Amino acid sequence: MSIEHQVDLLPYNTFGISHKANYFIEIHSVEEAQELFRSDVFKTNQHLFLGGGSNILLTKDFDGLVIKVSILGKEIIGEDENTITLKVSAGENWHDVVRYCVDKNWGGLENLSLIPGTVGAAPIQNIGAYGVEIEKNIFEVETVEISTGKTKTYMHDECHFGYRESVFKTKLKDQFLISSITLTLTKKNHLLHINYGAIADTLLQNGIKNISIRDVSDAVIQIRSSKLPDPKKIGNAGSFFKNPSIQNDLHDFLKTQYTSMPSFPTQNGLVKIPAAWLIEQCGWKGNKINNIGVHQHQALVLVNYGGGSGEEIWNLAMKIQASVKEKFDITLQPEVNIL
Repeated sequence: MSIEHQVDLLPYNTFGISHKANYFIEIHSVEEAQELFRSDVFKTNQHLFLGGGSNILLTKDFDGLVIKVSILGKEIIGEDENTITLKVSAGENWHDVVRYCVDKNWGGLENLSLIPGTVGAAPIQNIGAYGVEIEKNIFEVETVEISTGKTKTYMHDECHFGYRESVFKTKLKDQFLISSITLTLTKKNHLLHINYGAIADTLLQNGIKNISIRDVSDAVIQIRSSKLPDPKKIGNAGSFFKNPSIQNDLHDFLKTQYTSMPSFPTQNGLVKIPAAWLIEQCGWKGNKINNIGVHQHQALVLVNYGGGSGEEIWNLAMKIQASVKEKFDITLQPEVNIL
């Protein structure tokens, strides 16, 4: 194994923040992960797994071992008349996998186009967009137990998926490395989700009538590209906060004060409010403070225009959180992991 010392993490996070890791290693297989977990450098240092670095805000140097997960590979492990079962390794780029499936006319992931990051992070966060969450397609998740190096497979129901969370983010946090996920995708009679956000309007504007999964994917890419900055040009980690779910009585009260407030009922009896709307109502959209700010087209995205620090971005996030709490009595929770 090749372990590097004092490595700048600037190329490994989409916020474009420069902080150093005391130790750094890139792993390419389950076997390399198992070897690493047995090593002294792993046992004697705190560790941090990195995929695409698109869901982390670095506020300081990491005095431990950063592990870049670069396990690659895609494999069809099952197929019948209606479905494909596809195993995808953790280090694969998520959007590339979505487009690979769209190219094959395998349905289920098209609404999740252009989400940054790698496959390994997808089940941890239960990534979602435009009315779809990845858990709907996950059949199983393969892992390596950090303490023993043993492999273990978690079936869908064992993952305890929730809104932007899973068992790997709660009960089993920091206990397993996700090595691959297995997806069940449709080959025909695709269930299209076009009634969330601006997808239907975009398809109509594009003159699309006989809608395919590629049309949906293209529409999502068009919408996201118009609202979200490219991390290669402006540092960001996508949506910084989760959309909060609130009790019905608070929703009803706020609706009397803010009649245009958008809301969506959830399966657990709560009401989901778009965090972007809340932030925008507090006057933060487009707000720029030196080298950081809130994106002008999407209030949910905090940005680093260049030269900003993670600490500055986190301070801005806390100010936004406080103002939303004061105005709406709603506490926003970060979707991004803070280091």
